[in-house]
Amino acid sequence: MRFLEEYQDPELSKAYLKEIERITSTDRKWRVMEFCGGQTQSLVKNGIVNLLPSNIQLIHGPGCPVCVTPVSIIDQAIELACQKDVILCSFGDMLRVPGSSASLLGAKANGGDVIFFYSPLDAVELARKNPDKEVVFLAVGFETTAPANALSVLHAQLYGLKNYSILTSHVLVPPAIEAILSEENNQIDGILGAGHVCSVMGLEAYERIVEKRQIPIVVTGFEPVDLLQGILMTIEQLENQEAKLENQYSRVVPPDGNPRAQQVINQVFELCDKEWRGIGILPKSGLHIRSEFSSFDAIKKFQLSTNRVYEKTDCIAGEILKGAKKPIDCPLFGKECNPINPIGAPMVSSEGACAAYYHFAHI
Repeated sequence: MRFLEEYQDPELSKAYLKEIERITSTDRKWRVMEFCGGQTQSLVKNGIVNLLPSNIQLIHGPGCPVCVTPVSIIDQAIELACQKDVILCSFGDMLRVPGSSASLLGAKANGGDVIFFYSPLDAVELARKNPDKEVVFLAVGFETTAPANALSVLHAQLYGLKNYSILTSHVLVPPAIEAILSEENNQIDGILGAGHVCSVMGLEAYERIVEKRQIPIVVTGFEPVDLLQGILMTIEQLENQEAKLENQYSRVVPPDGNPRAQQVINQVFELCDKEWRGIGILPKSGLHIRSEFSSFDAIKKFQLSTNRVYEKTDCIAGEILKGAKKPIDCPLFGKECNPINPIGAPMVSSEGACAAYYHFAHI
């Protein structure tokens, strides 16, 4: 399969590993952070984290959209699911994310009307077929899911639906990169950018970060060869004392991204300060519904509480999401916290660092 199998080639992967080892100075230590849960999973699953030279450390950033959805949003979704004549729709990987006292799966087991879909447009169709029900879609994620969620609002408006709304928790990657690089003890030397996010939003925001922070950013794909080539490009810059934006994933990512998708996002959403689970509130790091579409805003429509709810104190998910600690540093990892009984959100999704380490690097 073109553009897939060749990026899984073990011989090519070995060649990249050998080249990375050849160019890496033995007296330097480089810390490279990836900002994508899909990349985290691939790096751990394919053993890349253990195959690199010992002086290259991969740090896992807050790149899992399930993991950074705040507790308060899960609680709001559960509240809606338990209301009479409300159908709560969601992507499947959100069902097991723990709220303050339960998950959506638990709410469903207790009689809540919860359905999972692969597309919010399916939820719009459900609303059309059930005019006597309120249908709410849990619209979460990074820039990649924002266009479809925005489009669902436009479709609902086109159909004149009064019984469709979205519960929104959209976050943006560049402000999170800025926040982590701004931390006093930050030691990150280079960044692997999320290719799918850039395929939507383009490269401009990352160019500004490179210029401001003087740090290499290489936009990278998800297969082993993609990641190894991206790491090689990053280490080459670091060894040469350069700081540039490079696009390893050019077969998918155009410099301007997808202007039509950006237009749809901007039509329905606008920038806002947003809470990231385990991290806190980051300025201008999220999207909320514009006032002209407020009738599709579930928080306003159902007058939901917007009080902040904090993570359980014994969970170090926030430190893991910021790259300050690894999953194996958590005393709960693989014991009280496991995929069957996840205490922290990073243990739920396949893109979460804790789940990746549990399944592929459990020690």
